Parts: sequence; structure tokens; C-alpha cells
Amino acid sequence: MGVVGDRIGPVRFRDRFLQGESVEGSVRSPILSSWQRSRLLGLSPDQSELPFQEDFDLDGPLLRAAEPVLDRLEAIFAGSQTNICLADGHGMVLARRFGEKSMLRRLAPIQTVPGFVFAEQVAGTNGIGLSLAERRLCQVYGAEHFAERSQSSACTAIPLRDQLSGHIQGVLCLGYPYTEADPALIPVVRKAAEAIERRLMDQSSAREHGLLQAYLDTASLALSSEYGLDGHPVSMADFLHSELEQSDQTTLKEKATELMSGDRRAAAEVPLSRGRWVTLVSRPVTSAAGVEGVVVEALLPEDSERHAPAPTHPHAPAPGAAPAPLPRVTPGPQPATVRARGAPLAEGHAPGRVRGLVLVGEPEVGKYAVAARRRLELLAEASNRIGTTLDVSRTAWELAETAVPRLADFVTVDLPGGVLLGEESPHPTTEMHRTVVHGIREDCPFYPVGSQISLRPTTPHMRCIATRQPVLEQDLKAAFGWIAQDPQHAELLLAHNIHSLITVPLLARGAVLGVASFYRSQDPAPYGDDDRSLAQELAARASLCIDNARRYTREHTLALSLQRSLLPRDLPEQSAVEVAHRYLPAESGVGGDWFDVIPLSGARVALLVGDVVGHGLHAAATMGRLRTAARNFAELELAPDELLTHLDNLMVRLDREEGADGPGSASTGIVGATCLYAIYDPTSQQCTMARAGHPPPALVRPDGTVSLLDLPAGPPLGLGGLPFESVEIRLPEHSQLVLYTDGLIEDRHRDIDVALDALNRALAHPDRAPEETCQAVLDAVAPEHPDDDIALLVARTRAVPADRIATWELAADPALVSEVRAASVSQLNRWGLEESAFATELLLSELVTNAVRYGTAPIRVRLIHDRNLICEVHDASSSAPRMRLSTTTDEGGRGLFLVAQLAQSWGTRYTTDGKVIWAECTLAAA
Repeated sequence: MGVVGDRIGPVRFRDRFLQGESVEGSVRSPILSSWQRSRLLGLSPDQSELPFQEDFDLDGPLLRAAEPVLDRLEAIFAGSQTNICLADGHGMVLARRFGEKSMLRRLAPIQTVPGFVFAEQVAGTNGIGLSLAERRLCQVYGAEHFAERSQSSACTAIPLRDQLSGHIQGVLCLGYPYTEADPALIPVVRKAAEAIERRLMDQSSAREHGLLQAYLDTASLALSSEYGLDGHPVSMADFLHSELEQSDQTTLKEKATELMSGDRRAAAEVPLSRGRWVTLVSRPVTSAAGVEGVVVEALLPEDSERHAPAPTHPHAPAPGAAPAPLPRVTPGPQPATVRARGAPLAEGHAPGRVRGLVLVGEPEVGKYAVAARRRLELLAEASNRIGTTLDVSRTAWELAETAVPRLADFVTVDLPGGVLLGEESPHPTTEMHRTVVHGIREDCPFYPVGSQISLRPTTPHMRCIATRQPVLEQDLKAAFGWIAQDPQHAELLLAHNIHSLITVPLLARGAVLGVASFYRSQDPAPYGDDDRSLAQELAARASLCIDNARRYTREHTLALSLQRSLLPRDLPEQSAVEVAHRYLPAESGVGGDWFDVIPLSGARVALLVGDVVGHGLHAAATMGRLRTAARNFAELELAPDELLTHLDNLMVRLDREEGADGPGSASTGIVGATCLYAIYDPTSQQCTMARAGHPPPALVRPDGTVSLLDLPAGPPLGLGGLPFESVEIRLPEHSQLVLYTDGLIEDRHRDIDVALDALNRALAHPDRAPEETCQAVLDAVAPEHPDDDIALLVARTRAVPADRIATWELAADPALVSEVRAASVSQLNRWGLEESAFATELLLSELVTNAVRYGTAPIRVRLIHDRNLICEVHDASSSAPRMRLSTTTDEGGRGLFLVAQLAQSWGTRYTTDGKVIWAECTLAAA
């Protein structure tokens, strides 16, 4: 990936990465790391809006220093498709130049107007953001960009640093079509960056400028007189960034800092990786104002010898041993002194002909200033890198990744099992689990991730937990408590040159969350007190983030448990529909989605889906209250529009109660909810539906045709005072009614119309079981990382055969009751239900008698042979019977009591033209 013109590979790997597949080894490491950071930040590839700032300084030092260089670059690339961009240290664009003026008219404002921020945390992988994140020159080609808008372009970007402090002041970036990428751009960008950095240096303080000017005035004379060289300066940026690894750069700068703080003439050969070496030379310098300082230069071998091992010397330290003290160099020409460290200036060899400035400053504060700078930079970076997610393990990994290699060569983090599950551990010392092992190499034999750690009281880990203070072991060979924990394991670690350790307790709100251990191996110097303080500060920041993640994990687990406990575990038995369902919680938090299946009288069934706005425990609890209320209202046999009206009133009352404590209360309030309620009658195949701001259901007919039912939308629950409207639709037998919540189709990464099209395609299959339909819908439509809960309910309709329904109509004449009784007995005999005849005859006698005596004609009697035997008597009166206790002297009043004893359940439901008294008897009981 990254090869100019290769579009197939980058696009394919980027698509695989966005789909959650592993592309390790197929993508350049900086690009993959940037992709991963972008995904962790929740960035979207199709995100087009970036932060824009209008109030930036057009006369700032960086812009003043860069203006002439930008003008020169504009002239160099005149007529080309190249755009030149200058950004500050936060990624905000300060200035733009274009090789072809017409690009201003063709490009979007985001690519032409200063003020837009291209930092990685808001723009994803791009030249400016990646250069700031990696702190070095970076190139991004085509599909390596995270954003869709940059797929056709490539860029080369380099940080602009303060040459004294090393702080990144900004970024210089060249953008161009990916087909016009040219390796020759790299030296051009480097030289332009060096020119800007030199001009920045010219604007620095008079004190620093005086030291630098004194160096520049005397550099050529000093080099030729002291070392006998015809020297010519070179850009150290070229050497540092093109040839040195990060560890080598750190080694070189640290050694230069030691030389600068020594306030003397000295020289040292600095061994680098792969047998390379560089000679550093320090000498005093005094500015015209009398400021005394030290400059440190690097004398570089010729290219042919730069990669050769440094020649050995009788006094040179053995490999792995501590370096010899830096030699004192007396004033005057001392070439022999430099040659003493490996003799790089021997006759026949001409190393050192190339030289460059590494550091210049005042010796008394040099070392401390650099150390403080590194500390502040590391802590600032920790603020941005630690706690990017609410995941306990990931936060612990971010602590280790921040500390390696700038503070430690290896970091381990041990957490109790309870903390990983979101709880506080009452006994953290007895249930530690190795959560993180991170370092500069993977072959170091630490206990592996996932293993349980049993610690002795004498170990530094237990000591830091007991004292709640960091513990420093400067020499692990003498740390007997650490060795006694596992002598064989300790020997293996010591054999890998691990020699110093800092253990820090992870504390938050008085609770011990774990232990972080920082190990040093490459730097021969042991840890000191400053290192211990820095490790403690890093651990303190990480502890708060881990505790926040732990609390979130606990709340998420509780909310999920509450949510699942409030959802139906087993669907009730009924024969009107065949039902399948799914519930998927959101990744970021549990919401208030729910569904329900409620058997009703007359073999009917109610289907319900709803969604409470919000996430967390409050949303889940509100969902439970609404679901319970909906079931109760359904038991009252309310029509769908009436049921939604009652739920709406309930939401208004709940909202009023939530806000009754006043503005200072801790209540989160209820924003609202949506709901869809449907009643299906298998005897008539009619379905009555109403919705309150909820997505419309989908209907899959037996032939596989799909349609979204056009139902009146209705207002969401909780607004109050607005009407709802019901719609009645006939559903052919074996149709599938698909109810869902908006989490299925709403996703910030795609348009809702795209999701609905995918839903239609997934449903367009005839003769498929509801379970298969559920799985097909989730596979094709559900977002890969849902931001909201998803509730899905699929119901395939059934119909009661006509020969299993018997109906009689009669006038309000008591003499007709006996005829109905006789007809019902005959019908039961035809159904083979002779054993139920007596109970049914008695039930019908009481119900019909009540209708004749107290009701209004016409009177209709219906028997339904379903799972149970259902007896219904309809009349045109709206008055409802009620069961009462009768005394021994009462002549009547015992009919409904008798009905209640004979029937499994009974009740009354109202219709538009009267009421129905019904009773349901189990066939087994009969």
C-alpha cells in the first residue's frame, strides 16, 4: 500500500478495515495506526464537515516566517495541480497556495479556505493530521486517507519545529493528484521546512538569537582551526529523519543534552543501531551581549562510511558496558582528542567533513529544560491518548502505549477481575489479572495477558498497593523481594537486560484499581525520582480514565440486565400468528427499545414495538413502565388509537413527575417515546394498527411482494393533547408483518433510504419462516456498530378456518335461549367436543340469558374452536355486566359467578356497535 498509482490494493484494504477485518501487515504501520485511532474516535469516512475557526492571527510568527517560502513554492509549482498548505501545531490551516489558479474555483471551500482544522482527531488520516500524530514527515496516498473526499489525492507533510525547544509549531503540506506523486518532492519539502524553521529561529528571543548568531559567526573558523576540517554545514533534519530510527534520534538528542549541560569543550562518539555512529562535539559560545552558552554539533562521516561500524579503541567500552566519561577538551586545536574516540579522522578516512547543529543553549538550564519539556510533552500527549474509549482494558493499553518508549521500555498493567467487569474489587491483591504487556519488543518473557497474578507481600507491586505510593527499584538485581516472587522468571527478565522498575498503584476515589509497572532496559541509567514522579502522574491520569470506564461498564451491564429482564423472555402461547423476534443493544449504551406479544380475547393477538428516547438505566426503567402500562391497557380491550392516547397521557404524567423536584434535582427527565400497536384477528384476517411517531411496519405478502404500510404517523408519546388514528387492513393468510425500531434503519454512516431499500430486498422472499426472516434482516440491514438499540418483531399470520366458527343471531326473546343451547351442543358434537358440551351449554345459557334480559337486540352468538373453545355473545348495549356476591335470599345474580368458575377466563370488550361478553374454556379442562 502506498505505491504510486496502485489503487486496487489501498481501496481493498481500506474497505476490509472499515468492515472490521484485519489488515495487519497489508497496510503501512502509520496509516493503520491512524485508521485505528480514527475508528476509536468514532469518525466517519463520509464525514464532510470539519471545525472552522475565523479568529486566527494572520500576522503570527509562523505565518510571517513562512510567507516568503510559500511564495517560492508557489512559483516552483506554477501551472501544476499542486496545492501548498501551512497549518499550525493544532492542524488548523493558516495559508494556502496553488500551482494553478483555477484550482480555487474547482475545489470545495474546505480545500481552499484557511481556518479549517485537519487534526487527526476530527479529520481522520490525512497528511497534516498524520504528521502531527507521528511527529515526522509523512506521506498519504489515495485510499490511505480516512475521508472519502480525499481518495483521489496524495500529500507529503512535514512538521515545523522550534529548533531550540523541539516543539512542533506547525505543518507544511503539499497536496497533489495521487497519479503525480514523485519521490523528488521529499527533499523539496524538507528544504522548505528547514527554511521556515530558520526564519522562525530568527524571530526567537534576543538571548537565543545572540547565541545562535555567535555560533554561525564562528562555526567555520572553529571547525577548521580546531579539527583541521574543511567543513560544510548540513541539515540535521535530513539525517535524523531519513536515516535514524526513533530510538536513535532519542539517543542522539539525550547525549547532546548531556554535552550541552557540561559547560565545556568535549566530544563523544554516539553508537546507533545497526552499527552506525555519529560524533558529537560541544564547545562554549558567547553572544555579543555577553550571554554564555554551549553549542553541540554533529560531525557526520561521509555517506560511504556512515553505515560502517565505528573503529574500536583500546579505551572504548565493551558492548553493553557503561560509556566512558566524556573527555575534557582544552582550548585550541585538538584533533587528536576527537580521534581518540574511535579515531574517525585517521588519514585515508574523511569522516566529519559534514557537520550540523544539534543543540544550542545555556548550559545551566539546558538539561533541566529539555527534561521538563519532555515531561510536559508526554503528559500532554497522555491527556489526549489515554481515555479515548470507555473500555477498561483499552484504557490500560493506552497507558502502556503512551509510556513506551519515552518513559519505559516495557509496561505491564494488572487489574482485578472485578474491575474488568465494572465492579470494585474488595480483595484486589488476590485476584489480579495480567491485562497489558507492552514494550519495545515482543519476545520479553513477562507473564502473558490473561494470566492470574499471585503476588507476595514483599514484591514492589504489593508494597505500592499497601502504601498507596509508587515504589522505585533502581537495581532489580538487588531487589530481593521482586526476585523472590519467582526466581526463575526474574532471571529470564534480567537476562533481557531489564534492570530498573517503578510500580505505581492505580487509585481512583479511594479504591485500588490495579498496578502499573514500568521497566527500563535500553537506557543503562537507573530510574530516578523524576521518573517516579512522571510515572505517578501518568498513572493518576490513567486511573481516573479506568475508573470512568469501569463505572460505565457497570452501568452498561446493569442497564442491559434491567433491559433484558423487562423484555419478554418467552412469548405467550397463541395461534393467531407465528412470531420471531430479535433484540440487539447499542454498542455505546442500552436504550429503551421494547416489543411485546399480547394474546387477546376472540383468538386475537396484539403486537407492540416501542422506543424510549435516550440511553442508560433511566431509559430502560421508563421502557419497563411503558410496557407494563401497555399490557394493562391491552387487557382492557382498548382499540389501538385509544391505547396510544392512554400511553401518551401516562408519558405526560411521568414527565411532570420527573420534573416535580425542581431545577436542582438529579432527574434526567423523559423526552418522549414512539410506539406502534397492532391487533390482528385471525377469524376475519383484519389487522387494526396505529402508531405514535414510530417507523411504519413492513408487510410481506405470501407471494414475496413487500410494502411499507401507509399509516398515519401520529405524534410521539409525551406531547399530550394530540389525536391518534387507527387503520384497518386485511392481511392474507401467511403474510408477514414486520415491526421494528428506528435503530434498524437509522445510521449516521448511511442514508435512511438506502437502509429501507436493503430492508425491502431482505424481506422479498416468499414462504420463509419468521426466524429466517429475522436473521436475514439483521444480516442485511442492521448497522455493524449500532448506535441505538434494535428491536425486531416478525409475525406470520394464520387464519381460523370457517368450519371452526359457528355463529347464530337471535332476537331478544327468552324462548330462543333453548334453541341456541341445542344448536351449540350439535356444533360441539360435529367438532368432536362432546365432553365440553355440558359446560359450554351452561355458559351459553347464562351469557345469552343476560344479553336477552339486560342487553339490546340484535344479539349474536359465536363459538370459535381454536386452541381453546371460545364463547362470545354480542349485543348492542354498552352497559357491562359485573360479578357480585349474592346472598342466600337473592333469586339471581349468580350467573357470572358460575361463568367465572366454568371458564378459564372471561371478560367484556366494547365495539363500535355495542359490546361482547366472552368466555374461554380450555379443552383439556372441559
